[in-house]
Amino acid sequence: MTRNATRLTLFGLLSACACSSSAGGSAFSNTGGSSNSSGGSSTATAGSAESGAGTSSSSAGTSNSSAGSGAVSSGGSAGSASGGASSAGASGSAGAGGASTDVCTRWKADRADLSEGTWSGDVASCNAGDLSADARTNALRLVNLYRFLADLPAVTDDPMLDAGDQACALMMRANNMLSHMPPTTWTCYTQDGATAAGSSNISSGQAVSSVDLYMADPGNATTLGHRRWVLSNSLGPIGIGGTDKASCMHTLGGTGKAGKQWMAWPASGTIPIQAMTASRNNSVDKTGWSIQSEKIDLTNAMVTVTVDGASQPVTVTQLDQNYGAKYAIDFIPQGWTSQAGKTYSVSVSGVTPAISYDVTFADCQ
Repeated sequence: MTRNATRLTLFGLLSACACSSSAGGSAFSNTGGSSNSSGGSSTATAGSAESGAGTSSSSAGTSNSSAGSGAVSSGGSAGSASGGASSAGASGSAGAGGASTDVCTRWKADRADLSEGTWSGDVASCNAGDLSADARTNALRLVNLYRFLADLPAVTDDPMLDAGDQACALMMRANNMLSHMPPTTWTCYTQDGATAAGSSNISSGQAVSSVDLYMADPGNATTLGHRRWVLSNSLGPIGIGGTDKASCMHTLGGTGKAGKQWMAWPASGTIPIQAMTASRNNSVDKTGWSIQSEKIDLTNAMVTVTVDGASQPVTVTQLDQNYGAKYAIDFIPQGWTSQAGKTYSVSVSGVTPAISYDVTFADCQ
């Protein structure tokens, strides 16, 4: 196995994989292993500000932490900024296929407070500290906003998983690197933090802004693993830990049972056009639209996208298995970008059953 360093001077991501151990990968990869263990290479080299891929660990993202870089640390309740469950829920009148006014109302409300809060820890004393409640609430609310748009149930955080990810985030911050398999020689090493690192998405950025980065998933061309975990049927409860420069989000071993046959991003129904570029400099049209499924084998999938009756060319890529779902594909627009007010009809053939859905983009400014 290789041990490549992901320096925190770039915003990086590492995403865990519920699969057999695999080595290799550059920035933005995922660890292998069971649902509670890590495998593959322990770290990944930092690519360009938006580059990286692979299957064991990753780094990439943008160099601007204020808009869509860094890791997601979510916690607190599954509710709104004030703690109400309805705001963070994944269903309701503005669910998949809902009216654009409902979707936009939810989008604006859930993004009204994107503050990163504060971190009470300290590297010098190896004190993991904790995230302030507003940081966890804000990050979790964004996770559940995206799940709501994909017609998936909300998730909550677990205080025990939060604590593990807090220790994980401290290690990443203290060593100025990202790793799913941190060695015992690391500064501020703890077994709890190392265990969490093997089961978490990891980023070198702060908690809240990284939710958007997970959904864009730049540089992760072989897996889109971060996005796939956010949209996983099995996700939840999650754990969140964060510092001022690194954060971890527990994703593996969830008990969620959403039971959706397939999930797509952008999802079926009305989607805010702002969701396509919510992570600054990281457009979903560039990283690719995606479909994932636990049971539908997408190996031979062929994708057709039309708008106003005209075919829109895409390049289809088979993604590595077992990142949030067993099967997944990525399809990248060629020569076109998503536009507000347009409806895009997606048809997937070569799979059983065939998949078809419409995505209508609404301007939610």
